[in-house]
Amino acid sequence: MDIRRCGSIESRRPPADWFTGSVWQDPIVEAEAPARVRAAVVRFDPGARTNWHTHPLGQTLYVIEGAGLAQTLGGPIQEIRAGDTVWIPPGEKHWHGAAPGTAMTHIAIHEALDGKHVDWMEPVTDAQYQAR
Repeated sequence: MDIRRCGSIESRRPPADWFTGSVWQDPIVEAEAPARVRAAVVRFDPGARTNWHTHPLGQTLYVIEGAGLAQTLGGPIQEIRAGDTVWIPPGEKHWHGAAPGTAMTHIAIHEALDGKHVDWMEPVTDAQYQAR
């Protein structure tokens, strides 16, 4: 058993080439093999968002505060709010982030396949983000 006390792990900024805008992550779990799960609390400032990306075994988002947007490639931009759960199937190209005028915080949960959790791709352009 491993108990990590509140405040014992510093918040971190993810690499800037994975996101647009200000984003912070607070790790919940980054399990070592043979476990595969990784989870984090992710805070997006208004307008901040991920790049397009996929997860080899899918991803679950649970929105805990604010309002955001999420989109799969070719699908409509959808609004997500506190209390919503979003399931993104394995390999589905998508992005998610805060709404233009509202911060958003979600818990992101995904598993690794052969040690890989995510494939990061190109940024979501302002035109794509504003297309709704």
